Amino acid sequence: MNHEIVESFAQMVREKGIDKDILVGIVEDIFGMMVRKKYGPTAKFEVVVNMDKGDIEIYLEREVVEEVADPVTQISLKEASQKSGEALDVGEDYVEIVPLVSFGRRLVVSAKQNLNQRIKEIEREAIYNEYSGALGEIVVGEIYQIRKGKGEILVIHNKNELILPRNEQIYKERYKKGDTIRAVVKEVRKGAGNPVVIISRTDPHFLMRLFEIEIPEIYDGIIEIKAIAREPGDRAKVAVLSHDDRIDAVGACVGMKGVRIHAIVRELNNENIDVINWTDESMHFITRSLSPAKLKEVVLDKENKKASVTVAADQVSLAIGKNGQNVRLASKLTGYDIQLVKEGGEDEEYDMDLSEFREELGDVLFHKFFDEKYESVRDVIDTPKEELVATLGVEREKIDEIVTMLRRGLEEAEIEEGGEPEGDAPAEKPAAQPEEQASVPPAEEAPAGESAVSDQNEATTAPDDEKKE
Repeated sequence: MNHEIVESFAQMVREKGIDKDILVGIVEDIFGMMVRKKYGPTAKFEVVVNMDKGDIEIYLEREVVEEVADPVTQISLKEASQKSGEALDVGEDYVEIVPLVSFGRRLVVSAKQNLNQRIKEIEREAIYNEYSGALGEIVVGEIYQIRKGKGEILVIHNKNELILPRNEQIYKERYKKGDTIRAVVKEVRKGAGNPVVIISRTDPHFLMRLFEIEIPEIYDGIIEIKAIAREPGDRAKVAVLSHDDRIDAVGACVGMKGVRIHAIVRELNNENIDVINWTDESMHFITRSLSPAKLKEVVLDKENKKASVTVAADQVSLAIGKNGQNVRLASKLTGYDIQLVKEGGEDEEYDMDLSEFREELGDVLFHKFFDEKYESVRDVIDTPKEELVATLGVEREKIDEIVTMLRRGLEEAEIEEGGEPEGDAPAEKPAAQPEEQASVPPAEEAPAGESAVSDQNEATTAPDDEKKE
């Protein structure tokens, strides 16, 4: 019986990865509890567990006396002599081995339940420690369940369950059971059961770790990622710095014919990635971050972290980017609130990406719009409300609220990003110096008649279908 018990514990060590010494300590505590329940708290005993030999032995120690007052701690001279077969003297200690079968079924069942509880606690602590130490690191798992109500995806990694919430998913991606997925560990929370491990594909750390995997110079510390601004699934800007004058940071990240950066782009479902040389000179950094637009003038308010950027009329669309992405990402990357001022030209109808209002709409409603091909604010507000009600299956009152909210947000954003230049236009300044950046916009953002490549040192990571336009 002893051998069977120890073998079951040894199996726990192999299957659950529990440290052998910790398990031995638990077993000793459990059997000690059994002894105290049977013999009382004053009993003197020792539990010896030998995992290698498969032995568990319980030794009960009692004092040899003439007349027994406490049968738990004392034994009569006659009984001790009979059991041991030796001549003992009063005052000596008599040690006997207590067989496990003598504890009875109830105590054994209680000990088993207690042991299982302790094992579960250790497992939970081990899971928490494992993933707490892996925060910000990429894990690779298999999708085994998709919760359609909440939109959560459950992923199995090392036999542990990880959760990819809807707001941590790239909104363009569609998943199915059995897919292999890569994500970064974002958060670990303790709960009543096993720890809740949250993973993410939208966190900037995910993009950073992908760069480390694909670009050895970043992993080795020769090139450092200084800042990341990202709108998951659409576009990202990454500022890099080389600590070796012989190595071009942007060129190393892009790779020969873009092979390195495109491996990352494919992993992110064709998310555009602009790689920019970092500098601590704010004016130059803002100029590079707004590439491929060529700027006329940059006026900084360093105290309030604001920048007023004047651009020619034919550069406005490049500076703003598709649905305002370029200027938003440049603001996030540089830490400056960038205000664009158009030098001249007719105002174009202002629009915004619907993803800007994802939080106000809520994930469920936002995905309904996305599934029905409503991608921008004007796509929604220019559509008859009756059609929105029929298409989305939402009540008319709710549609009225949504359209009012989107219209107000669009007007406020247009006021913030608009403005007319004062006085004469300043002398033209180049958007970037040679060897400073690599950033080629998607072809759809370039003005008619202009090349998609602004100079020989600029490169793009736009999806292939955009490049063919």
